[in-house]
Amino acid sequence: MDHPFPSSSGPPTSRCLRIFLVEDSAEVRELLIQNLTNIPGIELAGVAEAEEDALDQLSRASCDILILDIRLKQGNGMSLLRTLSRGPNPGAGVKIVFTNNASDTYRRAGEQYGAGFFFDKSTDFLQLRSVVQELASAAMAS
Repeated sequence: MDHPFPSSSGPPTSRCLRIFLVEDSAEVRELLIQNLTNIPGIELAGVAEAEEDALDQLSRASCDILILDIRLKQGNGMSLLRTLSRGPNPGAGVKIVFTNNASDTYRRAGEQYGAGFFFDKSTDFLQLRSVVQELASAAMAS
């Protein structure tokens, strides 16, 4: 149950990766949902606008890919990553920071707290989608 890639009851090709989004902007959230959930092998696990809500939901449901912003309605993405990195299963899933605050300081902090990828919202949307697509393809092939 705590595995980053839980097995499915169907054949390997039917396995979907579950994405959880932590984003306070409704427009960005909708853009991500529309563009990522149409990738074969991807399904939406949940969404949150605030750190506390994200922690609550993630404590009750697993995800394979966590995509989060730094600035949230309450709390922030770096604090969320830090809390998750200290939890019972810190390596679970792929963590992706997707933010307008793409400074080197935030990049280093994200890496320190387990973010595998760090993308700038203003320039890296296609790269984010490409990474998610590659992860889904790899999961479906395994």
